[in-house]
Amino acid sequence: MQTVVKKWFRDKESGFLDNGNGPDIIVRKADLVNCAFLKVGATVEFECYSEKRGLIAKKVKLSNMKRSQQGIRDNKPYRPGVMT
Repeated sequence: MQTVVKKWFRDKESGFLDNGNGPDIIVRKADLVNCAFLKVGATVEFECYSEKRGLIAKKVKLSNMKRSQQGIRDNKPYRPGVMT
């Protein structure tokens, strides 16, 4: 499946994926494949399972879109006045 990140709570290391008109899909940091956190609005691909708490996303990874298009930057040091 593919959708966008609706909310991400860095302190809780979890968040929600948009499910259209249905209930949001829960995602946890432990289920992220190619990233350490998610950014709201980023497009992700995942597998979805139903549990007692609701829909749970597993094997979540950023979509094949360019990371810069999703607002995700590589781990480059911040240097004031230098455009990257």
